[in-house]
Amino acid sequence: MAAGPSALAPYVTSLVAYDSDLGAPGVHRGLPTTSLTLVFPVGEPLDVSWAGQRARAKRWSTVSGLHAGPAEIHHDGTQRGVQLGLTTAGARALLGVPAAELAGELLEVDDVAPELAELPERLHDAGLEAGAAVVVLALTRALARNGEARPRAEVGRALAGLTRGERVGDVAQEVGYSRRRLGTLVKEETGLAPKEYARVARFEASRAVLGRRSLAEVAAECGYADQAHLAREWSELAGCPPSTWLREEFPFLQDHGAADPAG
Repeated sequence: MAAGPSALAPYVTSLVAYDSDLGAPGVHRGLPTTSLTLVFPVGEPLDVSWAGQRARAKRWSTVSGLHAGPAEIHHDGTQRGVQLGLTTAGARALLGVPAAELAGELLEVDDVAPELAELPERLHDAGLEAGAAVVVLALTRALARNGEARPRAEVGRALAGLTRGERVGDVAQEVGYSRRRLGTLVKEETGLAPKEYARVARFEASRAVLGRRSLAEVAAECGYADQAHLAREWSELAGCPPSTWLREEFPFLQDHGAADPAG
C-alpha cells in the first residue's frame, strides 16, 4: 500500500505497486468489489476481458466500473504495474465522470479521463518503483481540476448500511426514503441496484476473511444463510466456488489456515 496525500483519502481505497511472479502463464480472476479499479501495467499491457466474453483487448490502462461478475486477466506468468481502487465519489473527483456511467465497463483511461492519457507512458519512463508517486501526483492534479465530490449524505449512509449487510427496507427507512427512491439514488451513485450492491459488498467481505476461517464460519460471519449459499454466490460472482479460488490463488493455503489471502 502506498501512502498518498490526505486530499485523496476519500477517493482512493487502495494503491499498490505490484511485481508478481505467478510461476506460469495462466488466467487470473478479477473479482467484484465495491470500488472501481484503475490499473496501469508496466512492461506488458494488461490482457483482460469479462469472463465468458470472447472479445479481449490488451490495454496499457484499464478502468473498470462496479460489476457483479469476474474479469479474466490473461498473463505470461508475471505481472507488474500500479493498481488503485476508487470510491464511487472518486470516479467524479479523479476521473471526472459518475461511477454509474462506468458500471460494467472495461475501458482505457483516455476513454474516460483524457487528461490522464499520458500516465502509461510516464510510468514506463519512471519505472515501477517511482510509478505510484507519479500516479498520486497526477490524481492530485485531477482532483484540483475536478473539485471535491461526495455523495449526498443520505446516500453515503445508505451505502454504508448496505455494506454492513442491513436489509434494503431497513436502510430506506433509516435514511427516510421509499425503497423505490433509494433504489434510484443508489443506482445513480454506483450503477448497481441496492440489492446488487449489498450482494457485492457481502462477497467482498467474505473474500477478506477467506482462508482465515472455515467456510462455514465465513458464511456465518458474512451474512450468508449457510455454506452452500456462500458457494452458490461465489460461483455466480467469481465464476468458481471459494475452495477453487483458494486453490488457484493460494495453492498452499488450507481452508482454515491463518494466512492472509486478501493481499
